[in-house]
Amino acid sequence: MAAKKTAAAKKKAAAKKKPGPPLKSATNLPPVGSVAPNFTLEADDGRTVSLRDFAGQTVVLYFYPKDDTTGCTAQACEFRDAFPRFTTKGAVLLGISPDPVKKHQKFKAKYGLPFTLLADVEQQAAKAYGVWIEKQLYGNRYWANARTTLIIGADGRIARIFEQVEPEGHAAEVAAALG
Repeated sequence: MAAKKTAAAKKKAAAKKKPGPPLKSATNLPPVGSVAPNFTLEADDGRTVSLRDFAGQTVVLYFYPKDDTTGCTAQACEFRDAFPRFTTKGAVLLGISPDPVKKHQKFKAKYGLPFTLLADVEQQAAKAYGVWIEKQLYGNRYWANARTTLIIGADGRIARIFEQVEPEGHAAEVAAALG
């Protein structure tokens, strides 16, 4: 005979299904045409990198949640495969996640990534660009980068923003936007 759920068990199950307050989204993205916020972060090779180091160059910043996860790996490998399209257009490609340098080094080596990964462990750049958001997976809430890519023109202004990026096909879309 199947046991009936107790009132406490029913209440607990119902509480799990109740939605919590709305998740926070990337609503603070700087507008296209505005000066791109500067940042200074540690690169995968140990050097310190600032956005202003690339003054006069087109920069593609791609924010991603975490090294060596399915979507982030697919996205990184697509950028790797399309990398010659970026360099022939004179663009610098920078990947930014909250992972530490050592994790970036392993990720970069494992997949042969030819571009720089920046460790934003204190979310300095992610917050400045409005991409540090609350997410939910399997009912668990956590904070991470929204998968977002920005093209910053040689003049230091944001030329294009790609929000809610799907990893597959994104690198080609960004390369095409460079002209």
